[in-house]
Amino acid sequence: MRIYAYKDRFGDDRIGVLARGGLLTGAQLEKKGGLDTGLDGVNTHLPLLQHLAYVDDWSEQLARATRKALKSGATVIPVGRRRPAAVVEPDKIVCVGLNYGDHVAEGGRGQAPDRPLLFSKFANAVIGDGDAIVRPAGTHGLDLEVELGVVIGSRARRVDEADALGHVAGYVIANDISARDWQGSPPALREGEKGDGQWLRAKGSDTFLPIGPVFVTPDEVDPAAGLALRSWRIPAGSDDPVLMQDGNTSDMLFTVPQLISFISQQITLEPGDLVITGTPAGVGVFRDPPVFLEPGDRVRCEIEGIGRVENPVVDWTDDPRRDD
Repeated sequence: MRIYAYKDRFGDDRIGVLARGGLLTGAQLEKKGGLDTGLDGVNTHLPLLQHLAYVDDWSEQLARATRKALKSGATVIPVGRRRPAAVVEPDKIVCVGLNYGDHVAEGGRGQAPDRPLLFSKFANAVIGDGDAIVRPAGTHGLDLEVELGVVIGSRARRVDEADALGHVAGYVIANDISARDWQGSPPALREGEKGDGQWLRAKGSDTFLPIGPVFVTPDEVDPAAGLALRSWRIPAGSDDPVLMQDGNTSDMLFTVPQLISFISQQITLEPGDLVITGTPAGVGVFRDPPVFLEPGDRVRCEIEGIGRVENPVVDWTDDPRRDD
């Protein structure tokens, strides 16, 4: 099943289902599909996180409603008629660095890590498809990283690798935006500059985690079988995408089950938590010369079988968010 998050005609966040080449809206699932939105039912006005945490059979409810709605003659609408939203808004985001062999090699590191390298982002970093990536004051080294996101469906604490996939609710696409100068990457540093000594600001600033509108259940895709990941930079004033990354999840050094097992030994993963699994080669900082995102650029990321997320880049002086 492929769930799609969007804003309805009133501007409210909803979830629907992608079917027959279009979108079956939340209203159709309720009216035509008989979706029970009462206690312990799937309310398409609520964030997907709440269903993952509190409704055990959420996927079965949505699947039944989808079948019934289509059988009852519900007509899917073009996806473009609704504004997309981030399909998950996780409480906890655990990220993995240096998890693709080709990315390790392009950075000039002689040896791959012997265990997953973990860092975190926060909910303030999450934006949806079409929302602006804001370049903060003080950085000039903004970069992109297409990544597979794993959404946790049930509590994972000290789980074995063999049992780890049983805790996965589904997959999303994410873009791990990074300020390479704050991160301390040498190619991004100007004379006299140095990094922060840790990655919190470089990785966790506002708007630094675009998440796509599509959530795909595990029966639809298999990262272990290999999913293509690509990213493009669309320069300001141009409509011609420039390919940046072109990788595959088969190049992961640590698989999804290995990551979940490793993380859960010390960090309990709860329903709705997000594990961002690393990025392939092709990032801007390791180009010759380096390529960084500038205001007016757009960034497009795509994962086979899941979809894409695309966002414009703006300077902090043009931040569209209101300072309430």
